[in-house]
Amino acid sequence: MAITLTDSAADRVKSFLANRGKGIGLRVGIKTTGCSGLAYVLEFADELSEGDQTFEDKGVTLIIDAKSLVYIDGTELDFTKEGLNEGFKFNNPNQSGECGCGESFTV
Repeated sequence: MAITLTDSAADRVKSFLANRGKGIGLRVGIKTTGCSGLAYVLEFADELSEGDQTFEDKGVTLIIDAKSLVYIDGTELDFTKEGLNEGFKFNNPNQSGECGCGESFTV
């Protein structure tokens, strides 16, 4: 499978990369943290690391390490605006639950 972006998320990532002036894409991953165990991590990538998988969607390169891909394979990344709040949202079919504050999840 792969990681995909909505049009809104792709536009936002392209805008961030253009403003940054460098970078080969967006690194998407997970880390162990929070009350449910796992949290998503987004950061700009300037180079690939050994074991990285790359996916291209809507003109954006997404970079995922092998460890994270197991947990987020098939995920759609969206960018939403709700009132004064805006941010990326992960639509992960592997997710079985999340903590009450929405900062971490389980699979």
